[in-house]
Amino acid sequence: MTHRLAGNATPQARGRELARQGQELWRELGTVRLAAAELMNRHRNLPCIQAHRYASGLSQDQAALRYNEVAGHHTTLGGTTINSWETWSRGKGAGGSPPAYSSLLILATAYGRGPLGVGEEDILPADLVADCYERLPPEDQLSLKRMGTRPRSNGDVAGRMFSAPAPASATGTANVIGPDFTLAVPTVAYGNPEIRLFSLPNHRPGQLLDLTWETFGFGIERLRRQIKDLGRRLEVDICFGINEAGLVMATFLASAQFGRCSIGYLKCNKIRDEVTLAPDSYLPDAPETATIVICDFEVKHADVVGYVARKVRESYPRALLYFAVFGAMTKGSNLEVSGFDDLTGAEIMLAAEFDAIFIAATMSPPGIEPPLELR
Repeated sequence: MTHRLAGNATPQARGRELARQGQELWRELGTVRLAAAELMNRHRNLPCIQAHRYASGLSQDQAALRYNEVAGHHTTLGGTTINSWETWSRGKGAGGSPPAYSSLLILATAYGRGPLGVGEEDILPADLVADCYERLPPEDQLSLKRMGTRPRSNGDVAGRMFSAPAPASATGTANVIGPDFTLAVPTVAYGNPEIRLFSLPNHRPGQLLDLTWETFGFGIERLRRQIKDLGRRLEVDICFGINEAGLVMATFLASAQFGRCSIGYLKCNKIRDEVTLAPDSYLPDAPETATIVICDFEVKHADVVGYVARKVRESYPRALLYFAVFGAMTKGSNLEVSGFDDLTGAEIMLAAEFDAIFIAATMSPPGIEPPLELR
């Protein structure tokens, strides 16, 4: 369930309310990381680093004091620096500056102490920047990756509870993929609405789930099977990919399922809450009554796919549009949803008025990361 804050609330009042909810969730769930993950699930566009602060029950000034305590008072950080990091994490154009890797190490320890200041929860530095990781300097990204996979000691309870799943084997992805289930989705008249998809459980709440190539390929095969099971053969004229991850999906599907149809590229730039189509996007020629499949890597809160659908219809006014997405975020913690409306982006996909929708997997916040960090 999404909790809304008063639209006319001051930033200070909004902060107090989020801190109250964060502490309440911490008492209920028992960990800062789980409380932060639930807080992000409730409030769209709340950055990871800010959610962890609220789950720790700290104002920006208090977070700075806690930071200095962890650093043995060898630093004199102020609340303005915390504010700068959180502002930067909101996205390009928001301002602020990124925290250094060393600062994330200290901040993770500070927030791991919890609202009472006496906890020893194992929060990884990567947990704090899971939603803006790709905008960090390459050196810090590499450091965070290595820190995120470092083995923990046998006595580390948090490490045993939230350690990463074992790597996928060369012959399967059983350690990454959750149970299969059936979901009814919008589809064409007299088409088959039942699709078979799988869940992608994340054992590190608040952190992006890195997919292996095996899992990525398995998801594309699942989409191909759903398309074949539609109940009619799709003679596709163009298979579009949204950004690079979607383009990889479109390339595989165009070759394996759509008789090597034309491949289009939709490069989306997101600035704050606005999405624009980059000029280096590619829209191939096609008949007026073209059949088009749009591929996207994930659907969460942002209405990227709705914007893309509108742009595609401007260029191909009489086209039939189909949508294939690898991962769809769920509203609740249960990934094996019973209805299409239990998906976070259900309203977005319905509003786009696709002729049919195909989904490979469900996922939890903050989402999934494709192999090679394709964007």
